[in-house]
Order: sequence, then C-alpha cells, then structure tokens
Amino acid sequence: MNFVTFNQDFSCLAVGTHHGYRIYNCDPFGKVYEQKEGGDVTIIEMLFSTSLVALILSPRRLVITNTKRQSTICELTFPTSILAVKLNRKRLIVVLEEQIYVYDISNMKLLHTIETSPNPTAICALSPSSEKCYIAYPRPTNSSTSPFSPPSHTPPGVSAPPAASGDVLLFDAIKLEAVNVIEAHKAPLANVALNSEGSLLATASDKGTIIRVFSIPGAQKLYQFRRGTYPSRIFSIAFNLMSTLLCVSSATETVHIFRLGGPTPQESSSGPFRATDSDAGGSPTGSVASSPSNHAGAAGGGFDHYVESKRRNGTGTFGSIIRRSSQQIGRTIAGAAGGYLPHAVTEMWEPARDFAFVKLPNAGLKSVVALSSTSPQIMVVTSDGYFYVHNVDMERGGECVLTKQYSLLDSSEKMGQSLMYD
Repeated sequence: MNFVTFNQDFSCLAVGTHHGYRIYNCDPFGKVYEQKEGGDVTIIEMLFSTSLVALILSPRRLVITNTKRQSTICELTFPTSILAVKLNRKRLIVVLEEQIYVYDISNMKLLHTIETSPNPTAICALSPSSEKCYIAYPRPTNSSTSPFSPPSHTPPGVSAPPAASGDVLLFDAIKLEAVNVIEAHKAPLANVALNSEGSLLATASDKGTIIRVFSIPGAQKLYQFRRGTYPSRIFSIAFNLMSTLLCVSSATETVHIFRLGGPTPQESSSGPFRATDSDAGGSPTGSVASSPSNHAGAAGGGFDHYVESKRRNGTGTFGSIIRRSSQQIGRTIAGAAGGYLPHAVTEMWEPARDFAFVKLPNAGLKSVVALSSTSPQIMVVTSDGYFYVHNVDMERGGECVLTKQYSLLDSSEKMGQSLMYD
C-alpha cells in the first residue's frame, strides 16, 4: 500500500498500491472499484464520489482517468516530482517542491503557476468548496517570491525580514490572487487543513503541541487547542462536514477530537494575531481566543489588587495560586487579569484539551483521519493497513468506542514502509 486518502466528503476511501488502486465505500464499508493492472500508483485522489480519479504512476506524470468508462482523460508531465494532487469541482492543483500548478478541472487548462519556497512535504490544502475556493500553503520565505509588498512601516532602502516559516499564505484559486497571510506559528508549519465550506483553516507546526483554527479569508484566530505537552509529528487534520468537530492524528497512539463552538471572539484591536512561544509546549492553551476587552472590568482594581486580595483572604501566596489546577487558573486569574495583561499572556491560562479521543493499538504508525458524514463516528486508517471506525459520544465525549475494524490489504500484499497520506 503506497497511499491512502478520503474523498472530499469522507464517504469514500482510495488506496494506491504497487499494482493498481482500490476504492472503498466507508458506510457501509465495501470495495466499490478495483484496478489490478494500473501500475505502481504512488498518489490517488478522487473528485467526491464521481468517476474522475487523479493518479500518479511515475514521479513526474499525472493521469486523469474515468473509472466508469475505464478511459484516460488526459496525461500531464511536470518538470520535477509530483508531491501532491488536490481537486474540487472547479480546480485541480498539482504540488511540486517549489511550484503549485492551478488548472481548470473542466478542460484541464493551466490557469496559473504559484512559486513557493521549498516544500518537500507538500504542505498544502485546497478547500472542497467551489465558491470559496482557497489554497493554503506555507508563505514563501524569500521576499522576492512573495506576492505581498513589504509592510508600509518599513524604512526606505531597508528590505523587510523574511516571512516566518509558520505563516500560511491564502490564495484564491478562482480569482488567481493571494488574499491574506495568516501568522499561524513561530515554528515551521507541519500541516494545514480547510473545512468543506472554505471558511475555516486549521494549522499545526512541527512542534505538534498546538492546533489553531482561523476564519478565512479574514485570518481571525478563533480557537487554540492543545494536542499534548510533548512534541509529536502531526500526520492528519480534518474537520467534519458541519465544521463542529476537528480531529487530529500524530505519531502518538492518540487521535484527538476537538469541539468547535461557543461564542465567536471579537477581533482584537491590537492588530493581527502573532504566534507566541506556546508552540514550545510550555503551558496550557485556550480553546476560544479572546481579546483583552472580553475580560475588562473583571479585575475590579487590577492584577496587583487581585493578588493582594487573595493574600489578605488567606488563600496563600501568588505562587500557590499559580500551582492550582489549570482549570481554576483559567476561570479565575485569567478572567480577572485578562484586561491588564497582553493577549498572548492571557490566552495561555485558558485551558482546553480534546473533547474526545481514540486510542490506537500502536504508536508511531502514520495515519489518516476523517469524521463520518452520516453518523457521529471517527474513521482512522493506519499504515499497517487497518481501517478503524469509532463511535463518538457527542454528549459525554471521552474515549471513543471501537465499533468496526477492516483490513485494506489483499492477502498477497505486504505493507510497505513508505505510506503517503493526504
């Protein structure tokens, strides 16, 4: 098994092998198509549940096929190896290490070529939406390849510093123009995902401890979640179709499910969001971003007054207050002091972890995750060839219950070590 991915609405699963490819229906589970003599398929992508399939059969060759007619629609050859292919009903994009090619999927006409910084892991997402058709990828670190001019406050004759490698560039694939830069992380990006409506962007850095969710195209930070305390490589991020849940898999054995909801935070008057050192995994993080105005007036005399009142009431020193549970800290200290401390400091006190989680049999396996479009279930495919389905308790959360398990391997196949994932 070379490659595995879900389609855009998570109703089907496609598997590329050394001898062809297979397509499975997710619910009810079953194989719906198989091509045993299709060659060595290193990448496969579906267009929802249609018969159009994009295949990579050699490093630089893309083949678009019609599975119903069993015919080839077109073949394209690229100057360097193809690292990823993404498609929706309007656009098809091909990701190379330093370029992204944008095509009109109706006639496969090349519309635009995006120059990028070296992107060997193909960090890129295309929204499934035809209306809000955005591409998200790491912002070029070389200012000469960035579509944005230096900031207006940059003195004449002084070049702007390179963009942080944790920045995401948002590109409109319909208008063929860059629309925003999202300062997501200080550490380099590891994964990005867009929701089905093209209105939300989820990001993770190579630290893997913090997951952030932004509105797009406005780039307002909406949520910040903690995956764990220790760094781990993020393999897969996916929203459900309703954009109420977000699931994340990593090199650990735990798949995390975060709930998206609650009041929408107000835009901070202090300007665009700037990632803090919380990427390093040093402190609890908040679930819903908030501006200082959200807590203004709660302190009743300021942070010093708050701490002094605690001392007078015999509740211990400030140090003992800090050592209490993160939940109590988030509800009291952050609420009282939020209007007086910088936003980057107050958000560290807002505790939020996963709403539900899945425990896989083994750690370290590459995985692809998705949330079912028909029921409250999470689906996980691991690099040892297994497809797991767990029920999610939407009221209580907690550990998800394994309900189904299937093998994606034919009896004659042996699992390779180079599984790729969408």
